[in-house]
Amino acid sequence: MSRMLRTVMGMAVLAAVAALTAPASAQTLAGEKAVAIPAIAGVTATGAQWDLAWAGLMTADGMVGTDDGGLLFAQEQSNSIRKLTADGQEQIYLSGVAGAGAVSIDAKGRLFTVERTCTDPGLNMPSCAELTRVVQLAPERRLLANSFADGRTLGRLNDVMADGLGGAYFTVGGVYRASADGKVSVVAEGDGIFTNGLVLSPDGKTLYVTNRTTIMAFDVRGDGSTANRRDFASLDKEEGGFGGDGMAVDNQGRLYVTAAAGIYVFDKGGAQLGIIPTPRPAITLAFSGPGKQTLYVGTMGAVGPDGKAWTTPKGVRNVAMTIYRMKTLATGFKGRPK
Repeated sequence: MSRMLRTVMGMAVLAAVAALTAPASAQTLAGEKAVAIPAIAGVTATGAQWDLAWAGLMTADGMVGTDDGGLLFAQEQSNSIRKLTADGQEQIYLSGVAGAGAVSIDAKGRLFTVERTCTDPGLNMPSCAELTRVVQLAPERRLLANSFADGRTLGRLNDVMADGLGGAYFTVGGVYRASADGKVSVVAEGDGIFTNGLVLSPDGKTLYVTNRTTIMAFDVRGDGSTANRRDFASLDKEEGGFGGDGMAVDNQGRLYVTAAAGIYVFDKGGAQLGIIPTPRPAITLAFSGPGKQTLYVGTMGAVGPDGKAWTTPKGVRNVAMTIYRMKTLATGFKGRPK
């Protein structure tokens, strides 16, 4: 993408955000659908509504809540990690993150990402020589892995989850773990597996991974290795598409999964409690805000400065996204993997 195009898009982002000051509950914007949120015991109250939190013409993916009530999200096209503060202000949290795809934090404050480098289809590059990688960004930058154990490159990485031991689980077709010393091991691959999002249970003893319309679960041992792969739940309202995407957990062990139908909510036994519809197609989510009782969801699409659905210039991938938030009865998990 040229510098001029990035500048034009950046100016348009500011204009678009300025135009989107009214909450989604007050009006329906271009590209949105009106939704009625059902009451789900312990999760959503009768009359709950989505409010607009952020909108931009680049991605807001792989998000995670921060201890101060803020929200971090990866923005691949600007090579940065952004922060949405508790009062709704956008900040550049970290720059120079090559094709940031997702972000995760552990209990010691170690921040991890997957760097997709130059593999974004929107760049229209015939080849990408810069290796993609799993990286610790803070408190200091440290490469975890840029290849599998057999020397193969990682390819276009998807999501990441800190393992609490200085390493991280990640998805790219299958699901894998990069340990603190950089060794990459297989959690699951092959057999038609198509992974996307992943998250650990509040006690850190179960790893959940999406596999199209199925959620897989794995037992996690003390050393971070996994065992006992099984199907945990099914996304029964999905027709076509790639199924489940981002995931989050609350402090009661309930699992939240974004998909075409909205946000599926499951109890810790795998029973579906309900589906929370979203104004736009949801791909990522996290709890944050005061007391971690606000659910944020990142969705595809946004309006442009003219109030119409944004269409990116020819040759540029449509990456516009909107983040909504909603007060919940549930409380997000306040701890992190230890």
